[in-house]
Amino acid sequence: MTTYRIAVAGCGGMARTWVEYAIAREDAEIVALVDVRREAAAAMAQQYGLACGTYTDLGEAIAESGANLVFDVTIPATHHTIGRTAMEAGCRVLGEKPMAATMAEARDLIAVSERTGRSLAVMQNRRYDANIRALRGLIAGGTIGRVGFASADFFIGAHFGGFRDAMESPLILDMAIHTFDQARFITGADPVSVYCHEFNPPGSWYEGNAAAVCIFEMSDGSVFNYRGSWCAEGAPTSWEASWRINGERGTAIWDGASAPYAEVVKAGDQEGKFIRDCERTDAALEWSGRSGHHGCLDEMFAALTEGRRAETDGRDNIRSMAMVLGAIESARIGRKVRIEELI
Repeated sequence: MTTYRIAVAGCGGMARTWVEYAIAREDAEIVALVDVRREAAAAMAQQYGLACGTYTDLGEAIAESGANLVFDVTIPATHHTIGRTAMEAGCRVLGEKPMAATMAEARDLIAVSERTGRSLAVMQNRRYDANIRALRGLIAGGTIGRVGFASADFFIGAHFGGFRDAMESPLILDMAIHTFDQARFITGADPVSVYCHEFNPPGSWYEGNAAAVCIFEMSDGSVFNYRGSWCAEGAPTSWEASWRINGERGTAIWDGASAPYAEVVKAGDQEGKFIRDCERTDAALEWSGRSGHHGCLDEMFAALTEGRRAETDGRDNIRSMAMVLGAIESARIGRKVRIEELI
């Protein structure tokens, strides 16, 4: 059995989920904790009773600890440096989203992965939920026919405080990648182009644009529409967004919290009817995996063990990242942006 010797880069709040996951695995051992603040690494070691070394430099940590896997739970601005350092030192990488801060950095990480033969997978925890898996199955099974339009509404008044309040594009940069990645996962289509208008509504407590409307043309000919706000007080949607997907024969609905369903035109002669009769089809909740971060980490480790690409391998995930950065670029220049120009 392979033993994963893990160096954890970044010892902030989110790292706790990753550390606790690793501790619970029989085939994993945390051999190094790395943070720009050595005291943060030491505090985490003490909290979890870890006897591993603490470092401020990842290269040194890998060399001294013999790590073969790196958890990158640092801020987005350092993902490129962490990923490159880890892969060139012989480690595989499991990292938080986004995979990098820029498309150039993301492309370089993929190039390093190809050159070194070391994999890079990205945390997209919102794919791992029985309801979204059921919705995907509903669409893939042809229940509503060929998809023509998909929409997601995300409206939450999130009072985080801290760095998000000062970001230029807090909604799109920090949150929308979840919904954009979900759209790719649900429909099975990739983005072709995007037109985005982002803005900061009255009453916003964010310095940057906390709301946006995006229109994506997708590879299957459908259109994906995203509407969102992170300063929307009252009547919040789910964090998973509220979804409507229109197909040739019907519509699939998911509120992001309960089980999805479809309403499909009934069989039989309905010629001449102004509004055709439909019948409800409930999605089959068949997925038995774990939800959220644990589900994504389970998939990442299964891919490592089986010697295959993870579902959220960087070579796939770069298309979700391109949706984010393409949307921001479109809003900046005021016109449609082609995704392939970014990738």
